[in-house]
Amino acid sequence: MNNPNSLLGDLRQELPDVRCQMYFKSSLTALSHAMEDLVLAVDDSPLVIANFQHEKFYRQEVHRYQRIAQRTNQVYVLAAPESESGFALVEDSLEIIPLDPNDGLAQEWHLVILAQKYTACLICREQLTPATSMEQARRFEGFWSFDPRVTIHAARLLLGRIASYRPELAPKVEQVWQRYGLTTEVPEQTLLLTSAGIDISIFAQRLVTYLQASQYKLLKAYRVLSTKEGKERLINAITATIRRSLNPQDVLAATVKELGNTFNSCRCLLYRCSPSDQQAKIEYESVASGLPSLTGQMWSLADNPLIQVALAQERAIAIADVTGAPNLHNNPALRTTIERWQIRSWLLVPIHYQGTLLGMLELHHGGSEPYRWLEDDIDLVEAIATQAGVALNQAQAYTDLTELHNQLEALERTRNNLIAIVGHELRTPLSTIRVCLESLESEPEMPTEFRQTMLDTALTDAERMRKLIQDFLTLSKLESGQTSRYPESIQIIEVLDLALSALRSIWSPDTLPEINVKLPSVLPTVLADGEGLVEVLTKLLDNACKFTEPGGKITIQAKINETQPNSVGLITKNRRHNPMLEVIVADTGRGIEPSQLDAIFESFYQEEDSLRRTVGGTGLGLAICRQMIKGMGGKIWAKSEGKNQGSQFHFTIPLESSQTLLSIES
Repeated sequence: MNNPNSLLGDLRQELPDVRCQMYFKSSLTALSHAMEDLVLAVDDSPLVIANFQHEKFYRQEVHRYQRIAQRTNQVYVLAAPESESGFALVEDSLEIIPLDPNDGLAQEWHLVILAQKYTACLICREQLTPATSMEQARRFEGFWSFDPRVTIHAARLLLGRIASYRPELAPKVEQVWQRYGLTTEVPEQTLLLTSAGIDISIFAQRLVTYLQASQYKLLKAYRVLSTKEGKERLINAITATIRRSLNPQDVLAATVKELGNTFNSCRCLLYRCSPSDQQAKIEYESVASGLPSLTGQMWSLADNPLIQVALAQERAIAIADVTGAPNLHNNPALRTTIERWQIRSWLLVPIHYQGTLLGMLELHHGGSEPYRWLEDDIDLVEAIATQAGVALNQAQAYTDLTELHNQLEALERTRNNLIAIVGHELRTPLSTIRVCLESLESEPEMPTEFRQTMLDTALTDAERMRKLIQDFLTLSKLESGQTSRYPESIQIIEVLDLALSALRSIWSPDTLPEINVKLPSVLPTVLADGEGLVEVLTKLLDNACKFTEPGGKITIQAKINETQPNSVGLITKNRRHNPMLEVIVADTGRGIEPSQLDAIFESFYQEEDSLRRTVGGTGLGLAICRQMIKGMGGKIWAKSEGKNQGSQFHFTIPLESSQTLLSIES
């Protein structure tokens, strides 16, 4: 029964002079209805064969074909049935032929009419295109004709398909062949509709009528779609802004801008408020030409009964003509507001999120005639108010979440670093001290040389633990502001000598990199805490030695600097033009990744994790340096080109003359 061949293709092979073209569904509907009206207009008993592709398309025309079946008993309807439908049941008035879904006819639209005085046929095959939501956008390739030769060929092919699907109709089909002269060849001439057959004006008038009706439906659908598209575009534009930026200012500004583009003859206001607010400042506005701007004005809430009603009812309030509002006559302040700001029609929509009032959307129409707010207008503004409420809530939630996330990250990083430091910097010296003491206890006859080595090792690790604990205490006091500072006039060279002396007591000469001091011969004195400055330089030099091989170099420089780095290390002019002394400790060591130049000054920071650490340290040294330099009125920052590129640590401290000048200015 299943025949995958296309009827259109078979006809084009038999009749190569047939020319096809493209049609939209609306055009084919008009053509088929005009042809069907020929059957209904003439007292004749024609053969009518209609192929509807699928049952659902026939259901749309079922009443029309029941009327046609009252004119003739030779009506055949072919279509692929829907699942679990009664389409295959025989109807008394016409013959139903259910098609196999894989049959070629399931993709085609045909109408064949063969009468005694005229013939007409419409043969088309649907062109498969990407799925579209518009039924009228479906496209078909084919032709329509009044040529009896073409119509008879089409009728023969379709009757063959009918007999194949419904063998019990074979006797009836045979009668059709005899009755309508399908057994004889048709001469190759075109039979036009004339008054001898049927007045062609019937077909033309009906075709024009159906085309006009189809065009009207399309225009109406386009208007509805255009309105809906405008609403969706506006809401999508605001939603896109929300996704691009969680900054409430950006979202609210974009909301009134888009709303103003839609209601271009109105003033659009959006402001944040709470139920207890007496007034609100207008920050976001889109104003039509000719209307005064409210930006920056304080908008009264408590004295405006319209706003109070909108807040109390928690829904939109639309007033087409405020001059007729009952509250206007008894409220001089409201009347003054309306006259001053040229408000004729008023729309107020509260902005809520989960029952909480966040703000208000207002539209003011200031024309000479009242503006009747349509239901679509109110729905649109309410939808925008909903989006604005979500935006405000999400923006605040995102801000809170980001802050909390950063705090948790810092806490987690500090915790992990602290655990690693305690596990390595405390446990290692404790284990060493214990081993040394146990060895001394268990080996009383140990040679004096070995005994001294054990004692020196234990004392060294005990000193290491003391420094660790001292760093903890120092940083804690610095961060809590409990440290006492004793500023004094001091030369940087003196501080450097003390720091180098302390460094040589920590490192043996054969492990120290080459240290070069390149200071100007004359430098002004600084006013700083001497002990603190020595500790800062000692820690910076110790840090440089840790990460620089013995064959490397460490350079110490100093210069007068009238600029200061800002919070991100960029150099900016000091606002008071007070000169500072800038000290630079540069090394040729491992270097630092540029992304970590700020993080290294955090407490417990270790560039290497606990499993890969190649040098000791608590991760507190640079944090202590930052706190000390900050307390002296200076700044500290680092520079590096990356791994194995060396690093530079810069810090500034005020010159003594600068401090004197500051005291005088204060």
